[in-house]
Amino acid sequence: MTPERERRRIMSCEAARARRRAESQVLIDMSQLLPLPSSLRPQLDKPSIIRLTISYLRIHTLLSGFADRQTWERRDEEGERETREEGERETRERREEGGRERWAEGNREAGDRELGERSEERKKEMGETDLYLRILGGFVVVVTTEGDMIYLSDNIREYMGLTQVELMGHSIYDFTHPSDHEEIRDNLDLTAGRSGCGGLRDFLMRMKCTVTHRGRTVNLRSAGWRVLQCRGCLKVCVSGPSLTCVLFTCQPLSLTHTLLHTHTFTSHHSMDMRFTYCDQRVTGLLSYRPEELLGVSMYDLCHTLDLHTLTKSHLNLCSKGQSVSGVYRVLVRGGGYMWAETHSAVISKPRPTQPHPSQPHQSRPSPPLFVACVTYILSGVEEPTQLLSLGQMN
Repeated sequence: MTPERERRRIMSCEAARARRRAESQVLIDMSQLLPLPSSLRPQLDKPSIIRLTISYLRIHTLLSGFADRQTWERRDEEGERETREEGERETRERREEGGRERWAEGNREAGDRELGERSEERKKEMGETDLYLRILGGFVVVVTTEGDMIYLSDNIREYMGLTQVELMGHSIYDFTHPSDHEEIRDNLDLTAGRSGCGGLRDFLMRMKCTVTHRGRTVNLRSAGWRVLQCRGCLKVCVSGPSLTCVLFTCQPLSLTHTLLHTHTFTSHHSMDMRFTYCDQRVTGLLSYRPEELLGVSMYDLCHTLDLHTLTKSHLNLCSKGQSVSGVYRVLVRGGGYMWAETHSAVISKPRPTQPHPSQPHQSRPSPPLFVACVTYILSGVEEPTQLLSLGQMN
């Protein structure tokens, strides 16, 4: 290699090292600006820093766009004018008093007091946010219409085992069941037959969960699916860059429920929603005896105008394994109806301990399935003199 080529090679290597150092410094500066705990920043790689930065910029754009631009401009002008007048007044006072040092000391004390008050307000707001999330019983996620998760509340780890940092900036389709993608895409669509930009969304989806039913944590490759009830509405940025997203509250559906003795009853059903078991509480609530309901379809106890609600819940139950019916009217024996909500889950009966002796070499049949339901009665009897079905007659 000639001396000239060697010199060029050395210069090229130095230039490449300088570019890498400059790039690393930029990424370090970006990571320092992210609103994350200091213990997490050293664990971030370059793609994660870029992904999180883009997500925070997009959520900042969205939040900034909620306020009317003219209102903020007017407030800024008034604030600048007040600040300028106050500064001129303070300058005159300082010149008259000649107490420049005393003014500076007082200004520092006022600044410290203001910082302390802001810190206390911020702590109070964070405490209120944690309280709201605990009452919600779930987490919050903001998804763009393209499916990018630009924000998730940090309590998602309690329910799904995945952290806020792991999910922000990724597509929601990478962490949800493929069979639910079409329904998710429909609920993220701005023109999906809803009234205006604020149209409400209410659907179920299955999301990856690294926490097992026994409380163990597994890696992402071994993650299972957890059914979430998602409710939200569309949000549109009205100023600056165009950005449209959907704000969801996601509540995991539980397989266990707290039974309220006077307002709740449990039941088992076949997959076509016919009663196979019902506890004694139903008598005090709906006036039906449990043995009378055996073989009766749940659809026969539903108000005709709410059949579509029960049908949607049944379809979700068959496809996702769990469902929440939403509020519907259940008919009461003797006349009238009550408002109710049913939480359902598909359960498999225990397998037999040994294969049948006459078929020792054949594979075991799949265990039979049934539906376990917990029904919450939400109101008293309405229209008690009105008979809406022959099944209500004594």
